[in-house]
Order: sequence, then structure tokens, then C-alpha cells
Amino acid sequence: MTAEQLSRILKENGIVGAGGAGFPTYAKIDQRAETILLNCAECEPLLRLHRQLLCLHTQQILDAFAQIAATVGAKEAIIGVKAEYQETVEALKQYVPRYPNMRIHLLQSAYPMGDEVVLIYEATGKVISPGGLPIEAGVAVFNVETVYNVSRALNGGHPVTDKLVSVVGEVKSPRTVRVPLGLSLGETVALAGGEKEEFAPEELSYLVGGPMMGRLGSRQDAVTKTTNAILVLPKGHPLIQKRLMPASVGMKRAASACCQCETCTDLCPRHNLGHPIEPHRFMRAMSSHDSKDTAAYQNLFFCSGCGVCELFACPQGLSPRTLIAECKDGLKRAGLKAPSGVAPSPVTEAREYRKVPEMRLTARLGLSAYESKALLDDNVQQAKRVKEPLSQHIGAPAQCIVSRGERVEAGQVIAQAAQGLSVPVHASISGVVTDMDQSGIEITAD
Repeated sequence: MTAEQLSRILKENGIVGAGGAGFPTYAKIDQRAETILLNCAECEPLLRLHRQLLCLHTQQILDAFAQIAATVGAKEAIIGVKAEYQETVEALKQYVPRYPNMRIHLLQSAYPMGDEVVLIYEATGKVISPGGLPIEAGVAVFNVETVYNVSRALNGGHPVTDKLVSVVGEVKSPRTVRVPLGLSLGETVALAGGEKEEFAPEELSYLVGGPMMGRLGSRQDAVTKTTNAILVLPKGHPLIQKRLMPASVGMKRAASACCQCETCTDLCPRHNLGHPIEPHRFMRAMSSHDSKDTAAYQNLFFCSGCGVCELFACPQGLSPRTLIAECKDGLKRAGLKAPSGVAPSPVTEAREYRKVPEMRLTARLGLSAYESKALLDDNVQQAKRVKEPLSQHIGAPAQCIVSRGERVEAGQVIAQAAQGLSVPVHASISGVVTDMDQSGIEITAD
């Protein structure tokens, strides 16, 4: 199989990164890749779906991973997995010797080990340039569920129509479930037994994606190709209150309380890899309205948004990550882009001692009580109605090609890929198109 053929198959089946921003996977099939990495770091606390999936479908996933490596001509294929995932590691040890040039790299239980820039350094020793792409260093990274979707596309032409979601927190039966795309978050939570009865519905909030980098969602929001988790928390929980705080309040608190201790910068994972992101410098410039220190603002483009500065490092409980995101959005609206050609500084000597232990992070976040096995149910759950968004990935949204009242079959293309970086959307259930707008296509089951 050629790289062009594989890329076409992945695009036709709507495969994107199953988590994070949802980068279309077909664009990663690049023959410059000398190394490909399988990301099983399970970056966010409480998430379990990647290790569970890799343990359950080990050979199927490794076959597809090996196919990607052979197609792009990679010299080595590395599986990055945390050593603590013992069942998954044991499953891998049974199969990895069958594949030439494939090896396991055991990772520490630290956050954010799943950040591809961090993972690449841990597994290969290569530092990705600030603002650069991994492929520029000859590396391509794929997460576990993405490669599982590649396997289904190669063996049976199965497009992406469902998603694994870990449902944890204040639910009766925490678990990882496989649901059709477009199912509401509320119905997905119901598959984990629903919200605990001691809370009224209005007393709970949904944190979608993970406790560190997730967003607040509503019960009506839809599961997309990048929805990894739903964390149900009381509205009074610090993580929820932090996200509800207006940026204007965060700015005033920074102006009055930031003592320039530099802990946010000292613990920044990207900074410790030589990237010129300095949260403390931005906080000083922003809170004092200093517009002369342009680098403090320009270098914000190199922030990964991991949240270590805000949710772990700052002794004052300030919000550098939130303020950085707000400022970055403003810079983008003004037409500014990340500086190009920036070379990384040497990796910080103290980096090894500045890693954030996952267990300590979970405790700091007030989430230890929610640690659960969240067992995997790999069967696709039934749905009476779904509303699939047209934009579930980075790039141009898909374009609707069905009409209201039209009957569609599960797996049928209902929105075609747009020009540029884009992938199609497929019907996740069979039924009738009952509604459609710019945001998505609603299908009601027969």
C-alpha cells in the first residue's frame, strides 16, 4: 500500500485524532516520518480508555500501527505507555516481538506525559522546535483510539461512527462506554448509571475532555470524535469554579497577588524543554499593562494549555493558563501569528525533578475520591436520536449533503469533506434526517 492510498482511506473514513484538537489523520501519513509513536500515556487524570482499548485489542491495534510504519517507511515504531499500566504492558509484551523495529517505551506517571512534544522527547530524545510540527523532526504521533479506527478502516472499511468515553465523577457506576457520535452528554452519563441522587441536576456540572484541559459542557452537547471523557462534578468544586471565573476577575487577582515567584515557569513542561514560554513574565507584563515587553506576549503562542501553571504550580491560586488563552485569542483576532524560526534553548537540567506526579496532581485537584476502574463496555450503545456536528476536527467543517426527511444508513456519508484540511462525517445510526443547521445534522432512529 502506498502512502497516498492509505491517506485516501483514512480521509474517506473520517479518521481524526481521537482526543485533543482532532487533527485529520490522513495529513500525518508522511514519508518524512522516520519514527512513529503510539501514544498510550493517558494524559489526563481519571481517564482510562486508551489503556483499556490497547489491552483489549492489542494485536488489532499493533497490526495497524505496523501497517502505518511500513507505508511511510519508518525506521522504528515506538509504543509510549506508562509503566503503571501493568495489564496493558503485559499484553503488549506478548505481541511486540512479532513486529520488526517495534519497541515499548515505559513512561513515568507524570503529567502531561501525553503532550506529544513531551512524549517525543521522552521516547526519542528529540526536542521539537517551538511552534514546529513533529514531522519536521521526522516523527509522527498517533493515539491508541486513532490507530484502532485506522484498523477498522483497513479491515472492513468501517468509518468513524462511534467514540469511547470515560464517564466518571458523581455518577452511580463509573465506566468507559462506546456511544454513537452525536449522542448527548446527558444520555452518555445515563449509561454510567446517571448522576448520583444526592445531587439535584442543577447542582452538577459536566467537565468534558478531562480535568486539566477540558471545557464546561451541558447535558445537550453532543459527543464528537474528540470527546474522551465526561467528568461530573458539583458546581462548587474548585475545578468548576475556576472555569466559571471571568477573565476580568482573574486579571485583577493577578495584579494584586502575583508575587513573581516564577513557580509557574519553573514547572512549565514546554519551558523545561527549551521553549520560550514564561508564564510569570506574561503575568507581570499583563498585570502592569506593560506593552513594551513584546516577547512576553508573542511567546504565548508556544503554550500548550496543559494547565500545570494554573492548577498545580501557582501558590496563590491564580489563573495564568486562562489569561494566556484569553490573550492568545486576542492576538489571533488581531491577525498575529506565532514567531517562526525560533530555536529551543537547552533542556533544563532540573527538568527531571520538575515533573508533576500524577497521583499528587489528582489529589491537588480534589479528585482522589473519583479514582475508579471505570471498566470498559466495548459494545456500541443504542441511540434513539443523535445530532452530529459538522465540525469535529481541526480544519474546515464538513459540508452537509443530505436533506430533511431523507433516510440514511449507519456509516453513510452525510457531510462531505470541504476544501482544504477536512474529513467527512458519517451517519452514526440508521434513521431519518429530522433536522439540520450549520451546527450539525440530527438523525432519529427508525
